[in-house]
Amino acid sequence: MATLGGLASFETLRASSYDRIAGVSEISKNKVSPRAITMWDFSWLERRWPGAGYEDWDKVLDELLERGYNAIRIDAYPHLIAEDPTKKWMLNEVWNQQVWGSPDLNEVQVQPNLNKFLEKCKERDIKVGLSSWYRQDVDDTRMKITTADKMADCWISTLRTIETDGLLDTVLYVDLCNEWPGNLWAPFFSSRYPHVVWGQWHKEESLQWMKHALTRMRKEYPDMPFLFSFDNGDVLKYEEIDTSFLDLYEHHIWMVHQNNSEFYKLVDYKDGQYSPEAYKKVVKVAEKLYKEKPSYWQKLLTDKIELTGIIAKRTGRPLITTECWGIVDYKDWPLLNWDWVKELCALGTVTAAQTGMWAGIATSNFCGPQFVGMWRDVKWHQHLTTIIKSAILDESIIMDNEVAAKLLRRL
Repeated sequence: MATLGGLASFETLRASSYDRIAGVSEISKNKVSPRAITMWDFSWLERRWPGAGYEDWDKVLDELLERGYNAIRIDAYPHLIAEDPTKKWMLNEVWNQQVWGSPDLNEVQVQPNLNKFLEKCKERDIKVGLSSWYRQDVDDTRMKITTADKMADCWISTLRTIETDGLLDTVLYVDLCNEWPGNLWAPFFSSRYPHVVWGQWHKEESLQWMKHALTRMRKEYPDMPFLFSFDNGDVLKYEEIDTSFLDLYEHHIWMVHQNNSEFYKLVDYKDGQYSPEAYKKVVKVAEKLYKEKPSYWQKLLTDKIELTGIIAKRTGRPLITTECWGIVDYKDWPLLNWDWVKELCALGTVTAAQTGMWAGIATSNFCGPQFVGMWRDVKWHQHLTTIIKSAILDESIIMDNEVAAKLLRRL
C-alpha cells in the first residue's frame, strides 16, 4: 500500500475503501456493521481525579459518540468483584511513565460503578467488551487465582452482578485476560509456569488453562462470545493449532513489533514502565526513524494485518483489535508529535476494514481523553469511524458460521 503522505493521501485511501464497500451490494442487504471500538482499559475507573479525563462519564461518552465510536473495551476487575464487589480497593500503579490508568496509588470501587458505566453505555447504544488486566491491589488479591476454575469463578461472579441489573446485552464479548499469558497481567499463571513466557499462548499448559476456563464459562453463558486476547507476532499459530475454543480473535498489532520488533530495537526502547529514559529515546529517534523510510514501516504493518485477515478467514473466526497500529507507548510530551502516529493508525484502520474480517476495529490504543493530541482531532476520528462502520464483513463470517454469529448477533 502506498505511503500516506498526509491528508490528501488519507482521503484517497478513504475513497478507495468506500469504493470497495459500494461494490458488495448483495452482502449489504443483510448487513451487520462492524463496531468502531476504543480501549479504555482500567482508565475508565482509575482516571477520575480532576483533569484525568474520565471524571464525568456522561461527558466523555458523548464525546466518544461525537467521534463516531460505538464500542469500548474496559477492565471489569473480575478478581476484585469475586472477592468483594462493593469494597473500596487500594491499587498499586502498574507504571508511572504511561498514562493508561493511574501513575500512583489509587482507590477504586468496582460495583456499582461498573453497572453504572454499562447503563450509560446502554443508553447510547455503545457495546462494551469486557477484559481484565488483573490490576494489583495492595494485598495482591489476583494471586488467589491458582487454577483455571478460579479464573472462571471470578468471571461468572462478575457476569452475574451485571446480569442482575439487566445489562448483559450491553456486553459485546468477554476476554478472560488481556494479552495472555503475559506476566504483567497474569502473574498468577506465569509464577506457576515460568517457562511459558509472554506471547506463548500456544504452549500446552496455557492451552489447557484456557480451554478449561472457557468450557466453564460457556456452560453458564452459552450465548456469550468468550476468548483470551493475544499479542503474539506469529499469527500463523491460529491456524497451526486448533483454536476452535476461541469464539473470536482479539489480536493486538503494532508496526513497532513487526520483523522481530525491528523498529523498537533500533529505537532501543525498553522499560517503559518506570524509567524516563525510555521516552527520551522515543523523542530522539522514533519519528526520524519512521520518516527515513515510511513505506518500509508501513508495509510491515499492512502485511501483518492482511496475513491476520487471511488466517482468520481460513479458520472462520471474526477479528476484533483494540490495541494497535503504529507504536505501542506514546503520550503528550515535549517533542513528541502525533502526526506520524496518526498516519500509521489511519493506514492500519483502513487496511483492517478492507479485509472484511474485523467485526470491531480501533483506530489506536490512544483513543481516550487523556491523550489530548489524539483525542482533540475530532474530524480524524470521524473519518476513520465512518470507514469502520461502513465496512462489509466477509461472507466467511456472516454466512453459515454459528460461532461468528454469537458475536455478530451482539453487534
